[in-house]
Amino acid sequence: MKTKVLIANRGEIACRIIQSCKRLGIATVAVYSDADQASAHVEAADEAVAIGPASPRESYLVAERVLDAARQTGATAIHPGYGFLSENAAFAQSVLDAGLVWIGPSPQSISAMGDKERAREIAREAGVPILPGSRRFYPGDVDGLVQAAEVVGFPLLVKAAAGGGGIGMRRVDAPVDLESVVTSTQSMAEKAFGDGGVYLERMVVNARHIEVQVFGFGDGSAIHLFDRECSVQRRFQKIIEEAPAPNLPADLRVQLHDCAVSLARAQSYRGAGTVEFIYDDDRQQAYFLEMNTRIQVEHPVTEAVTGVDLVAWQIQHALGQLERPRQDQLAVRGHAVECRLYAEKPEKNFFPAPGLITALTWPEAMEGLRIDTGVRAGDRITPYYDPMIAKLIAHGEDRNAAISRLKAALEGLAIEGLHTNANFLANVMADEAFNAGEVTTHFVEQFMERSRVPA
Repeated sequence: MKTKVLIANRGEIACRIIQSCKRLGIATVAVYSDADQASAHVEAADEAVAIGPASPRESYLVAERVLDAARQTGATAIHPGYGFLSENAAFAQSVLDAGLVWIGPSPQSISAMGDKERAREIAREAGVPILPGSRRFYPGDVDGLVQAAEVVGFPLLVKAAAGGGGIGMRRVDAPVDLESVVTSTQSMAEKAFGDGGVYLERMVVNARHIEVQVFGFGDGSAIHLFDRECSVQRRFQKIIEEAPAPNLPADLRVQLHDCAVSLARAQSYRGAGTVEFIYDDDRQQAYFLEMNTRIQVEHPVTEAVTGVDLVAWQIQHALGQLERPRQDQLAVRGHAVECRLYAEKPEKNFFPAPGLITALTWPEAMEGLRIDTGVRAGDRITPYYDPMIAKLIAHGEDRNAAISRLKAALEGLAIEGLHTNANFLANVMADEAFNAGEVTTHFVEQFMERSRVPA
């Protein structure tokens, strides 16, 4: 039977997956909500099926509608992209039960890593260092909460056990605020994830966010594709990423790679995944944060420095067609930096600013520049979905060259009709601390303060 891949997603990542499918000679099916009927990913696919109203809860998050679209079009495989149903173990299992190929890790891995408390335990058993933390506290359960917080220490983070991507995470600096923050986070987690469980975790004040790209073969073997720096964040969500991570001690880099591969091997992980670490600059120690069982938004920087098409690897491995790569075949070439162009207002705490793109001119094509997007002039950034417009990725022989190329690309960008963070990103590229690689997860706050722009 000829392969036909349905992409259970929208926008930029749907377009990205379609590109790899076309290079592999594979037919594609797009799904779309009422708000996305005329979207770029719909136009790019070979076929497209409507799956419901604009609200994700009535379209992209309805597993049965996605499966119906697969049955209707004769799709043989489903790629979930990132977000939506990508880390939903029940959906992955339903795809397999329907006799379709699931382009992702096993439902068991998704479930294990999606439960943040369970993931910590698996990481500990695999010899991966973890931050001090507590047991899970469900709504209405506060027995031993204060004692657990004292063991973890302040400041600490209250984290949704089923959360991810910075959602369901609140800081607590003093015991007086603990119970109210736990209660509110439990309520939010219940609404967002259907699981109100939270746990406490030590907060690293001077932290860097480092991650390692892994690829597992489902038989207890795995490789890594090196590391990425993801410390430049707002509201716990990344906006600038780069590969490899700058100013990282060589022995620590090797340790992170080894730990990530150990975790993937321990669960016979299959396909692409990302193991995330928090690096404590004060203690000079790194700790396991979480594992994302999907392709990451920032995967292009890894592709740029390795020359690997990670999405193609995902598809080929799921189809049993990937010629297994060896670790010694992979190497880092140069440096890559990615920034996320959003419809938002940096001066208003990066508040989303949906609207109509009345004019859009991308920077002139240049060597080492890649633009991943799912929008065109005349498209609307709606309030229903993440307001990302595009990702600009620059690759150069070294970090300075990559930053310079990305700055030039941002200066050559012209977009009208809505507010964006383009100027903010260009200013960061010119920032002395950023250029020196002196970034922590507090970089954005400090940059806004230095720029005298209200955060």
